[in-house]
Amino acid sequence: MDTAKLQEWIDAYVDAWSSNHPTEIGALFADDARYFTHPFREPSQGRDAIVKTWPEHPDPPGTWDCRYEALAVNGNTGVVRGETTYYNDDGSVRTKYANVFVIEFDDHGRATEFTEFFMESNPRPRPS
Repeated sequence: MDTAKLQEWIDAYVDAWSSNHPTEIGALFADDARYFTHPFREPSQGRDAIVKTWPEHPDPPGTWDCRYEALAVNGNTGVVRGETTYYNDDGSVRTKYANVFVIEFDDHGRATEFTEFFMESNPRPRPS
């Protein structure tokens, strides 16, 4: 894995997010992959489960956009940094997220583990 291949992978991830097509989703992940949508949630385990659960909460076209950049690779581990923006029906910004993805890959360039870390741009104030 190198940063160019990691960028290709994350671009394919965005394409799969846009299409919610099972073939595109499945092509990203190894048979025994684990997908964490949050570091403290139980992961979807296995390609079949990922393909099944991914489109259960779709983001319709025009309700979001993103930009992700391959940041670093160490062996078969890649780190991606980016920003995701969600929009209200009137086109105004609903919220933005700063994202970091840590992705483990097999020797064929498929993810064996994907973990999302994110911070919302408009978090609630900390209690005093």
